[in-house]
Amino acid sequence: MKRGKGMKFVGDSRVRADKPKFIPKDYSEYPGRTEAFWPNFLLKEWLVGAVFLVGFLCLTIAHPAPLEKLADPTDTAYVPLPDWYFLFLYQLLKYKFASGAFNVLGSVVIPGLAFGALFLAPFLDRGKERRPHKRPISTGLMLLSIVAIFWLTFEAAHHVDWEAKAENNKPELPEENAVEIDQSDPGYEVYQANSCIQCHGDDLSGGAAAPSLIGTEHGVDEIKDIAVNGIGTMPADQFAGSDEELQQLAEFIVSVNEQAAEGD
Repeated sequence: MKRGKGMKFVGDSRVRADKPKFIPKDYSEYPGRTEAFWPNFLLKEWLVGAVFLVGFLCLTIAHPAPLEKLADPTDTAYVPLPDWYFLFLYQLLKYKFASGAFNVLGSVVIPGLAFGALFLAPFLDRGKERRPHKRPISTGLMLLSIVAIFWLTFEAAHHVDWEAKAENNKPELPEENAVEIDQSDPGYEVYQANSCIQCHGDDLSGGAAAPSLIGTEHGVDEIKDIAVNGIGTMPADQFAGSDEELQQLAEFIVSVNEQAAEGD
């Protein structure tokens, strides 16, 4: 710009003055065959998904999933079952061609091929035709998969007595201990010092590693003998205190059981 010559505007030729706005393509010439992804197709997907989600939530409210008891590694009679959406794989492993020596085939190879084909389907089938009867291979494989999954799930669920399973596996809430443990008792201090609390619990109710000490009918001398020489799965030489402390421990356990008997 020079003095007295006015102002000149310098524009950028890369910016178009008549840049068109985004206008979805008109698919009216192809009714029912294709449509704009945004917002038409995506909105339909959201609506269908919302309907199924609301229906599923209502189903869970009306029929909540049953709870089972706490896992017990010592219970060898318990038969674990997968969730319902994996029951078809559970049933597949019952057949001879997918179990035993062929366990890898049933647990890895067959599911891997099935889910891998489902993942690669958009890349392997690139046809433009959307009508099912015009795509017999894809439609046939999909129908075969649906029938197989439904049939295997039905077979797995049909051979399970769900009412008996629910009855046998009801959650067992811990019973409230009616016995008040006197933690100031010298015997309780010995109980803690000899690590009895690690197996039998701070309230003597026991746990997975040891039985409850409440309800036992052992006398003082028997408890002293068990503490020194062990019993069942309890090894010997677990008590490392003096004879006086051993006496205090045994009397403490007996007093707790006497209190529990009075409460009953």
